[in-house]
Amino acid sequence: MKQDIADSIIRRVERLTAGRSTFEAQWQEIAERVIPRQSGTFLAPSTDFMNGEKRTEKMFDSTAALGLERFSAAMESMLTPRNSKWHRLRATDEYLNRDRQVALWFEDINDILFQYRYSPRANYASQQHEIYMSLGAFGTACMFIDELDTSGLRYRAVHLGEVFFMENHQGLIDTCHRKFPMTARQAAQKWDESLLPDNIVKALNESSDKEFEFIHCVKPREEIDVAKADYRGMQYASYYVSIEGKKLLSESGYQTFPYAISRYVTAPGEVYGRSPAMLALPAIKVLNEQKKTMLKQGHRVVDPVLLAHDDGVVDSFSLKPGSINYGGVSADGRRLIQELPVGNLAAGQELMDMERTVINEAFLVSLFQILVDSPQMTATEVLERAREKGALLSPTMGRQQSEALGPMIEREIDLLSRQGLLPDMPPLLMEAEGEFSIEYDSPLSRAQKAEEASGLFRTIEFATQFSNVTGDPSPFDHIDIDEAMPAIMGINAVPERWKRSEKDIEAVRQQRAEQAQAQQLLDAAPSLASAAKTAGIGG
Repeated sequence: MKQDIADSIIRRVERLTAGRSTFEAQWQEIAERVIPRQSGTFLAPSTDFMNGEKRTEKMFDSTAALGLERFSAAMESMLTPRNSKWHRLRATDEYLNRDRQVALWFEDINDILFQYRYSPRANYASQQHEIYMSLGAFGTACMFIDELDTSGLRYRAVHLGEVFFMENHQGLIDTCHRKFPMTARQAAQKWDESLLPDNIVKALNESSDKEFEFIHCVKPREEIDVAKADYRGMQYASYYVSIEGKKLLSESGYQTFPYAISRYVTAPGEVYGRSPAMLALPAIKVLNEQKKTMLKQGHRVVDPVLLAHDDGVVDSFSLKPGSINYGGVSADGRRLIQELPVGNLAAGQELMDMERTVINEAFLVSLFQILVDSPQMTATEVLERAREKGALLSPTMGRQQSEALGPMIEREIDLLSRQGLLPDMPPLLMEAEGEFSIEYDSPLSRAQKAEEASGLFRTIEFATQFSNVTGDPSPFDHIDIDEAMPAIMGINAVPERWKRSEKDIEAVRQQRAEQAQAQQLLDAAPSLASAAKTAGIGG
């Protein structure tokens, strides 16, 4: 049985490897020109670069490489900014969200998530940046989320060359194979030596640094035994297989899928994503060739080619500074040495700028100039610009929220819950079986929601102008501020603890009404006293 599992997993990886060879050729082509540190990592081991070897031979212009860095920074700043809490958890039932204990519990859970996610040992921030780099360059990225050996979370951006994945009937990724190397010494550290194939044990004694290939397979468990409390009752099966000896080393399981795989865009019938770099690859290639030509032409301008008549007059012509060359001019002062005309450098620069524009458009560099170009704006104008940016970025980045960040958050909650790091659930939420939804609160999400707030502000501006002109305040009767204010606070990411409960709001309003009534009585006291005095005199 174990041998059948190992054979099946190895055969499937071989099929998946052969089936994506065309993608790997494109990835290699992009890596050579956009992200050279990954050049050669998609090829067979026999053609891999050596460690430390230079990999920039085909990279003459850095526009695409810089565009990828800016793309990654923009994705991070709009989706997962390190200096803010970019999502919130809420009950699926909106009625439960009105309960303050439930709202505070979800806020506590959210705080704990960010605490463990951004702890130094988790390594999330750097790995998420690698994910965005892979998305921009290759269109596909993979994050592995697991628990630390002690407690907490651990993240690893898995190189695309190592992972092979499959979709289910609904187009969701539910199967992942990771093919990776380990030395014999590392293998003995991870598994008991008795489980390793004979050749690895032999290498462990003779050359412990010799590398072997292994496969980690995670797929839906075919037969879930709900009566079992161990891995046999978990949703996903996990297998580690040694390719050397074709041996199953270990079997375990996961309750949630540990690989968060995201894609930039996909073509019909394809599983792997396509990237901005793929879209801009023709422009990247052209720009590199133009740069080579411009370098040659620039060299000729600075150090020109000389043309001379072959009459023996200038045989000893010297190009050293301060040299005197007799016979270089005729008796009447006409030059006998001429420079070879070069091409039009300005035209070449213009052509290069055209290709740079295309590359920057593909990597969304120009899009993020929307707010930079006009820094002096009113609050309404800022909301309008944010709304425009949110509309433009929604198709591009919205997929990352549903395909990568959502499964990642669910995986994190599962791991922290199993480690006993989450507080007890309120009884009201427990009755609802703890169902929750994820509300993204990143700058991108707020930009997308800004249209609602912007519409309200425009309406208030109009109502104010109308009332000032006509003296009629009735337009404000249409605005339910009690409904609008909590929503605007949510758009602006106001923490739950900073909000007053409905009971507190009612108490503040009652106190305000009592103070107003008392002030009215105080203001009316002189008039009442005067009236009483007058009434007394009249009597």
